[in-house]
Amino acid sequence: METARGIDAPAAAVAKSLIRLFGGRVGRELRGRWLGHPLHPLAVTVPIGAWVCASLLDLTPGSDAAARRLVGIGLLAVPPAAVLGAADYSELDERQRRVGFGHLVLNSLAAAFFTGSYLRRRREPAGGKVLGVVGLVVLSAGGALGGHLAYAQGAGVFRWQSPRPQAVDR
Repeated sequence: METARGIDAPAAAVAKSLIRLFGGRVGRELRGRWLGHPLHPLAVTVPIGAWVCASLLDLTPGSDAAARRLVGIGLLAVPPAAVLGAADYSELDERQRRVGFGHLVLNSLAAAFFTGSYLRRRREPAGGKVLGVVGLVVLSAGGALGGHLAYAQGAGVFRWQSPRPQAVDR
């Protein structure tokens, strides 16, 4: 994904608008300056956890209402996680932006599947459960890109602190 130059134009357009929006003090705070590391990875645990637990409850008879509530809780947690992710996106370089753009698209698609799951669960629980499983698959792919962005590309690493010297084995 990081070499897919075909998405440079839309990725750059998104970045341009987000740089204007998150370029100042508010952006620094949303990127986690006050904590010393990015906030987005913390925020995404709520929708991910809620949706995984909803899928687990889907395997338990009589848990449809609780599973639907968890899907709803996950949906309510998406906007704050997305805002924090957008603030982080505003500081990515070109290669990171490509991966970040894929992360954004897949996670937006996952949220759409979970929205459909939430709406469908009331009148057709089985269909809502299927949409939830599809949402989890798409979310997993988006999460893998987020992990690549953080761990392989180092997005946001040592943003406010100096890297510690690596210990050398002797």
